[in-house]
Amino acid sequence: MKKVFKWIGIVVGSLVGLLLVAGAVLYLMGNSRMNKTYDFPPSNIAIPTDDASIEFGRHRVESLCAGCHGPDLSGIENWFSAGPLGTIDSANLTAGEGGVGQEFKSDEDYVRAIRHGIDPEGKPLFMPAVSSTSYLSDEDLGAIIAYVKTVPPVDHKTNGQNFTPLAKILYVLGVLPQMPVETVSHETHVTAPEVGVSVEYGDYLVNTNDCRICHGPEMNGGPFPDPTKTKISPNLTPGGELAFWTEEEFINTMRTGITPSGHELDPEFMPWKDYGKMYDDELKAIFLYLQSIPSQPQYTE
Repeated sequence: MKKVFKWIGIVVGSLVGLLLVAGAVLYLMGNSRMNKTYDFPPSNIAIPTDDASIEFGRHRVESLCAGCHGPDLSGIENWFSAGPLGTIDSANLTAGEGGVGQEFKSDEDYVRAIRHGIDPEGKPLFMPAVSSTSYLSDEDLGAIIAYVKTVPPVDHKTNGQNFTPLAKILYVLGVLPQMPVETVSHETHVTAPEVGVSVEYGDYLVNTNDCRICHGPEMNGGPFPDPTKTKISPNLTPGGELAFWTEEEFINTMRTGITPSGHELDPEFMPWKDYGKMYDDELKAIFLYLQSIPSQPQYTE
């Protein structure tokens, strides 16, 4: 009997040892991928200086960036907090102490972060919005950078991204999403359709405003991007409730956070306060696009 227990102990110990070795290997693989250095051709985007362009940049930042980086763009501590997986602070985008304005030495550094998802050293940034901001046209991206560089400096040191060993292991196993730099197209130059109330411009606005991150590539809903929250976003195709809304009701919902049926949108999951700052014609274009896409059933996992 003692020999049996001895062999059981050896087997269990060996299995534990193998698991520890496998975990260590996966951790090192994850750490390597998260610290990989990337290099992309420079876009050499012209950064405008005229008031109209800077004002448009402000408009785009208010609806696209401020929700994650704060109204003064000084960053938000514990923007993402997932216990055993780690924490992420959104970056201070100003030129104050701790801000990227002190770290970024050229306009191309801003382009690398926003279009490619890498820091000035070429290492990956966990900035989910890159999945959308990589679609920004050269003109829109230039206007955004121009405005951000005019924002009053705020002294606020944030802690960046801090992933635990468990997060790095799950990342390699595919349980956690890839880093944005691993998924976007990395185009050197991007153009946008003509501004106006059109399906084409609505598609562009949907692509550049994080809509597909939450509502899925087909816009028929999907899991909330934060894996710690069990939330399924609604179907925005003609197969969902939106098919019965009018253009006016859609715009009113984005402005008030209340749907035509009286349902109140939770700003934690649907940043309607940010999107409500869009111009009427922008919201009309988005609504026109959503009405034009193929009807899909609600995503249910």
